[in-house]
Amino acid sequence: MIGAGAAGLMCAIEAGKRGRRVAVLEHNAQIGRKILISGGGRCNFTNLHTGPEHFLSANPHFAKSALARYTPRDFVALVERHGVRYHEKAAGQLFCDGSAREIVELLEAECAAAGVRIETGRAVRWVAREDGFEVVDNHDCWRAESLAIATGGLSVPKIGATPFGYSVAAQFGLRLVERRPALVPLTFGRDDLENFSCLAGVSTEVVARAGGRSFREKLLFTHRGLSGPAVLQASSYWKPGEELAIDLLPGVDVEAAMAERRAAGDRAQVRTLVGRWLPKRLADRWFEVNRESRAMAVIGDRDIARISAGLQCWRVTPAGTEGYEKAEVTAGGVDTGELSSQTMEARRVPGLYFVGEVVDVTGQLGGFNFQWAWASGFAAGQYA
Repeated sequence: MIGAGAAGLMCAIEAGKRGRRVAVLEHNAQIGRKILISGGGRCNFTNLHTGPEHFLSANPHFAKSALARYTPRDFVALVERHGVRYHEKAAGQLFCDGSAREIVELLEAECAAAGVRIETGRAVRWVAREDGFEVVDNHDCWRAESLAIATGGLSVPKIGATPFGYSVAAQFGLRLVERRPALVPLTFGRDDLENFSCLAGVSTEVVARAGGRSFREKLLFTHRGLSGPAVLQASSYWKPGEELAIDLLPGVDVEAAMAERRAAGDRAQVRTLVGRWLPKRLADRWFEVNRESRAMAVIGDRDIARISAGLQCWRVTPAGTEGYEKAEVTAGGVDTGELSSQTMEARRVPGLYFVGEVVDVTGQLGGFNFQWAWASGFAAGQYA
């Protein structure tokens, strides 16, 4: 096993339970580093509403088998068995009450019980296959009947992310789906940066749309662009050059509200009305940028329609993303057409398995990527 993250440790545990002799090689000095930093240090370890519709992949059906065989309730049962206290934050998202370290300690304990050997500080130099697999790291040479790759993606390089898993896949002739940052902040183009960078720190609930998907959550303005859960979610479906459509006033019939205030002869500016629903800084800046300062009493029907459309379908063409440094996950990876959805084994390379983020299965925000790690690791662990 190469990689001691969520998927790798789960795979090792399950293989160990079957009586297999398992060694996990981790190039970092510490296991589970991504677990430790997730969820603000509390680890959003699963989502109770996990289903295939919450995952992005070139083959949207691939994840169904593993997700059905190891569910959020299965991992919750493991958490409860170890006495880890947790809470539901929102929409099925489960977090530790205490620290993410409790999840790592849980996995360590399960590994110990299953006889799994964990070796840290092991940088793998190369992998070969002849009669089984040979893995050479910076200290030893290992031989095994089967090998599971759980090395993650390219996101968060500061904690040791590398392209190693993709290199192994390519070495054995497996196809790769193009990799890109996902669940990542988007950056403004020049004009939008000039107009809106002054709003850094302002947050509001929106509906963000990209790639045919929409997400109603918080948006956050940054010094360089847009972030917050709504934008992170949409970023996984956004492609360079495309627009991001943002409804700044979801659920508000602003057109009817403006018409009503006009009929009442309201002499206040339109921004005053919009300021009921948007943060004042955002409302003020929006109308400054759009050079709209008239009173509601004097605006015409076309003006009302134009202002309403601008607020409820703000079209932004991002310059790009903040990259892997700020991305929570990596989209793309080992082509699922190369793997068995039942076992996670490479169809053309018997004994070689890929699990977790290295595979072309990417979850939405909210614990789905951890559930994929547990489920894919579990599936491979029944066979590896």
